[in-house]
Amino acid sequence: MKFSEIEAGSWEELRPYLDTCLIPITGLTGNEQPYEVTEALEKLRDMMDWIELPFKGRVVTYPSFQYGKENILSQVNEVCHNVKLSGFTYIIVVSAEIGIPPEMIPNADLIVDPSRFEGLESHEAGAALGRQIQQMWEKS
Repeated sequence: MKFSEIEAGSWEELRPYLDTCLIPITGLTGNEQPYEVTEALEKLRDMMDWIELPFKGRVVTYPSFQYGKENILSQVNEVCHNVKLSGFTYIIVVSAEIGIPPEMIPNADLIVDPSRFEGLESHEAGAALGRQIQQMWEKS
């Protein structure tokens, strides 16, 4: 579910079920050609589909960080902290471009990037990610 689909009047009713926030990072630099921007966004969308589609009733997708690579990770970490303070129990950060060392975003509960799924077909990667998310939820 996208953040923009949640109306103020229904948030309190939905809050107990929507406990996981998805924060996407595109990782653009501004040096990309238009077709490269399209490719990056499509790759991120495909990875987000692995999370959004099977877990639609539990995950809220927030706006993405479009520009920046490693230099934005402290800001992403701060947003993760603030989103938890606002009531979300779990934070998933997803990036289709940059490898993110977990120690750079300690406030995220799960970091998803392509390096975690090298050598897997798309459906295998999606299934593996689904298992990781289930394990994250089961730990608490």
